[in-house]
Amino acid sequence: VRLVESGGGLVQPGGSLRLSCAASGFTFSGYDMSWYRQAPGKERELVAVITSIGGSTNYADSVKGRFTISRDNAKNTVDLQMNSLKPEDTAVYYCYARRLYRYWGSGTQVTVSS
Repeated sequence: VRLVESGGGLVQPGGSLRLSCAASGFTFSGYDMSWYRQAPGKERELVAVITSIGGSTNYADSVKGRFTISRDNAKNTVDLQMNSLKPEDTAVYYCYARRLYRYWGSGTQVTVSS
């Protein structure tokens, strides 16, 4: 099982980034997929989730209206489009799969700074 995140980097406040998570080794379409983040000195927190059936989405209040989660079951990928980024969005972002089993990616760093 592998979850590999990509797309992180350094961006100025107000900018955009698109994170992608490539999944392999399990039945991706049957799993709810999420993005979490962890800032230095803080607990890991849920950012966004997209369900396996129906593709319903839910977001943390802090990112509503700015972030969009999407999935492509044909490509086994889940993306996080992040717009209007703020310094407080700086964190390591993790991909997470949950159903019968739970899997984590190793994370990608996002830094929002001028």
